[in-house]
Amino acid sequence: MKKIEVHGTKNIPKKGAVLFVANHQNALLDAILIPTTNSRNIHFLTRASAFKNKLADKILRSLNMVPVYRLRDGKNSIQKNIAIFEQCFEFLKNKKGLQIFVEGEHHQLRRVIHLKKGFARIILGTLQKYPTLNIQIVPVGINYDQHLKYPCSTSINYGKPINANQFFDLENPDFTFKVIIKEVRDALKKLTLHIEDTKTYDEILSKLNAANVDFLNPVKANELLKKIDVLTPQKPRKTINWLAPIYFLVKINSVFPLLIWKYLKPKIKDVIFTNTFRFALITTVFPLFYLIQSAVIYSIFNLKYALIYLLMCVLLGIIATKTMNVNR
Repeated sequence: MKKIEVHGTKNIPKKGAVLFVANHQNALLDAILIPTTNSRNIHFLTRASAFKNKLADKILRSLNMVPVYRLRDGKNSIQKNIAIFEQCFEFLKNKKGLQIFVEGEHHQLRRVIHLKKGFARIILGTLQKYPTLNIQIVPVGINYDQHLKYPCSTSINYGKPINANQFFDLENPDFTFKVIIKEVRDALKKLTLHIEDTKTYDEILSKLNAANVDFLNPVKANELLKKIDVLTPQKPRKTINWLAPIYFLVKINSVFPLLIWKYLKPKIKDVIFTNTFRFALITTVFPLFYLIQSAVIYSIFNLKYALIYLLMCVLLGIIATKTMNVNR
């Protein structure tokens, strides 16, 4: 990740039951960003398909991930959500944090799609079991400058907490959850760029890209969206890339991991998982390859040269990631 901006952490309650509700424009990266940018103990609901492998199941559960099932996972699988929801009730009862992607699916659209009822059902079920419990909802807007390219930057915007209790009549519950869904969706629309008009979506997005809008700043981006008809295209600045030799050196030094990535990338069925697979390689295959090369240098020369080489791998990787510019 080139840059991670975090805003609004003061809005996160330090104590008590908190439900973090977020949009979902990337795959596993979204799930990682929220727990790593605040200090709350968070369990987060993750699509059940990621838990099919036994090793993956063990690893994901160790990271506080909890599987949640959808209709597409099969009718029988939905019954498993009863037990999952019971776990969620207990997390909130114990005044922990719970994270859920309320759109119910990931996507690359720069808009908040219609929300699913799952988060509202969890709140209702918790309050029916523990009616005196106070539950706060913290809306979270996750924004990427580029969804699939490397290196991308992101901003995480925590909105003001919403008291969930006010939306539920435990004696006569409204199972449509229209009011709370609208409240949460309206909050998310302020924390991420939201293009409402689906018919002219592509045209609007093209104009925003041409005007070089900062997608990491949802407030400014949404303001510019209101002036979409008068936005003027920005000519790209021609600059000399003085760091091009470093980028070339990094590629040469990482030739085998890059070949593995070149082989794997076309096999990714869901393109939104592109950054997830890339992240997995960067955190596993690349370091392993550098360690192997360091071991070879050590066997030929000595430990000093091996450590110098390993340090250079790390520094060059950081420099390349933090300075590389990628066109939209």
